[in-house]
Amino acid sequence: MTQQFYVSPEQLMKDRADFARKGIARGRSVIVLTCRDGIALVAENPSPSLHKLGEIYDRIAFAAVGKYNEFESLRQAGVRYADVRGYSYDREDVTARGLASVYAQSLGAVFTAESKPFEVELAVAEVGHTIGQDHIYRLTFDGSIADESGFIVMGGQADAVVDALKGRWSAEQDFAETIRAAVDSLRHDGGTSAEPRAQLSSRTLEVAVLDRDPLTARGTVRAFRRIPAQDVDDMLSNERVSL
Repeated sequence: MTQQFYVSPEQLMKDRADFARKGIARGRSVIVLTCRDGIALVAENPSPSLHKLGEIYDRIAFAAVGKYNEFESLRQAGVRYADVRGYSYDREDVTARGLASVYAQSLGAVFTAESKPFEVELAVAEVGHTIGQDHIYRLTFDGSIADESGFIVMGGQADAVVDALKGRWSAEQDFAETIRAAVDSLRHDGGTSAEPRAQLSSRTLEVAVLDRDPLTARGTVRAFRRIPAQDVDDMLSNERVSL
């Protein structure tokens, strides 16, 4: 009779965590930042249709790195959760914290019970009426959840991007300045501290924002909008762009 090899729970969890981290690190970084005008989401993504950034509800956005099929299924589940809760109760009852809790439960259950963990890292962002009311929740593959402030960087060589971004970002910047700082910092993902990569363009970028006051600016309660490629290129060339 063949005996199964024994693996301690500690070793099993470590192996799963290492497996997930390696999968996440293979992708390019995503940055989520607060600023004076709202929350900016910037990702290096050459695909025009397989989005890393998306809208969940009126003032809530989603960002992810890792395996597309896994985080896309989570995004769709989040949209369904938000729609049902907003319809059953009130639109104000749909919050980033509630959505992040649902994601944390799902990721934790997969990590502990399934044979393979999700190779994803998520951010759920909710724009407030002031910078102090903004919320950015970071969720990792094992269901851990953290309430971050300022900005977060996920995927790729995140530490190098964070180091570059610290000297470029300020919460008092407008959208154009914030996006330029994020894109310039993304050049350090895959480059070196001495020699970052060449300047990125809209062909390899995905950029979206959550407007702080969309009702006044655009006459809608939906704060999420994608920035067209031409506007991204104009911002990166330091031209004045009205967002």
